[in-house]
Amino acid sequence: MNATTTSLEPLFSALSYSYTTIETTFYKIPGSAVVARYVKSSHRNDPGRTVLEIILIIFAIRTLLQSRTRADNSGKHFITFDEKEIDELVDEWVPESLAAPLTEREQYELDNMPVIAGPTGPKPKLTNGKTVVNLASYNFTGLAGNEMIKEKSIEALEKYGLGSCGPPGFYGTQDVHIKLEEDIADFLGTESAIIYSQAFSTISSVIPAFCKRGDVIVADRGVNFAIQKGLQISRCTIRWYDHNDMNSLEQVLESTEKERRKKKGPLTRRFIVTEGVFDHDGTMSDLPKLVELKYKYKYRLILDESVSFGSVGRTGRGLTELYNVPALQVDMLVGSLANGLTACGGFCAGTRVVVNHQRINGTSFVFSASMPPLLSVVASIGISILRSTPSILNTLQDNVRAVRAVLEKVDCIYIPSHPASAMIHLQVRHPPPTHLLPASSSHSASNKLSNPASPSPRDPEQFDGELEERVLQEIVDEALTQGVMITRAKRLKGQELTEVRPSIRLAITAALSKKDCEKAASVVKAAFIKVVGKRR
Repeated sequence: MNATTTSLEPLFSALSYSYTTIETTFYKIPGSAVVARYVKSSHRNDPGRTVLEIILIIFAIRTLLQSRTRADNSGKHFITFDEKEIDELVDEWVPESLAAPLTEREQYELDNMPVIAGPTGPKPKLTNGKTVVNLASYNFTGLAGNEMIKEKSIEALEKYGLGSCGPPGFYGTQDVHIKLEEDIADFLGTESAIIYSQAFSTISSVIPAFCKRGDVIVADRGVNFAIQKGLQISRCTIRWYDHNDMNSLEQVLESTEKERRKKKGPLTRRFIVTEGVFDHDGTMSDLPKLVELKYKYKYRLILDESVSFGSVGRTGRGLTELYNVPALQVDMLVGSLANGLTACGGFCAGTRVVVNHQRINGTSFVFSASMPPLLSVVASIGISILRSTPSILNTLQDNVRAVRAVLEKVDCIYIPSHPASAMIHLQVRHPPPTHLLPASSSHSASNKLSNPASPSPRDPEQFDGELEERVLQEIVDEALTQGVMITRAKRLKGQELTEVRPSIRLAITAALSKKDCEKAASVVKAAFIKVVGKRR
């Protein structure tokens, strides 16, 4: 025994020395004392737990060290296919569809879409040979088909050709583009203006050109899809206020500032984003109140006048003219050249600093081909006509009042649009229960605030979207058979932030007489009564 013990003493000494060295090294590691206390306590209270943890540690180390793949080079576990079997499997494979198949109703709408043969205008001819009254196109000023515009367009086409074949910053800018920008700035009363070749991408480029991550945007819950995409691209902190509710806007502005002070956050750029006339329902913003709140809380205002420019105001200048607000009090005034000026594209008007920044930071301006020069000429002529012929807007407003006078008396029709809006939305007015009434009646019952961080209101309007769309489409079809072309307001389901109540959208034009408008409104009225009456 003594001999055995003597022979093992060097081994015990080595183990003791190694243990002492490991222990000394371990305790030099920051936090090692905490781990040691945990292990001792765990072992003393539950030795079995220590064994389990050692097993788990060993398993984890083994998993990390082993190969990620267990390739069997011998191939004995693989199924072998011959060339014929491989070809059969490839032939049988069916790839997943890129999109869901169209529903029966969607296919019906595509198959029965009215197609205009020849030029558009107040009374176009369809491919089926029928001439209809057009209340679907955004031809507010009635300039589509104007003979002088046609002649000037032909001259511009012969002089400049069709397209520019390049973005504005890369040899795509021509003298007529510069002239149009000057005409827009002078017409609106701003320092400068910039034109984009597509109306939809204008506002969705303007917003991210100025609003970046960390900035704050307070936006109306009812803004159109183009604005929604611009907000999404900007990656800003978004706060929402109830649709066209100035009290809600002020409360959100106050709460946003309180939140910043509470968190001791830095001062950042802050913007209010809204529309002049809302595309979703035709309601109109209170521009004087917006400007008042903008100055009170130190925000910049981005106003999308895509619908109101060319349709509102004494000469079509939009809300700034209607409310007698200087255009320079709106930091970024965005509009469409397609609706009121029968051209295409959009614009942003403001100070020279605002405009010049977009020339190098506006994605749609920098990367898209510039507007065809003949359309720039058309837009400039359109502005000249609006300047010299204010009676166009008087006629337009007379027609709007005539149409509303016929439709407002119908029990089954609800019109949410502002009385001055040339775009009139018609919704189905349901009898009680009240949860199917327009949103304005449901919101008034509650004074509690919606969550500013959510695009959805606290008490969203309740409606059966599928049912109402079917009813409205039947009304559209019935009106078309009677010679009046109207359309449902189309939405992108599943892509917009909130679901908008279905409606029929009328676009009133100055090119029709008051009598024509009254007759067309009577046809729409009869279609509503006939279709809705069958379902009651």
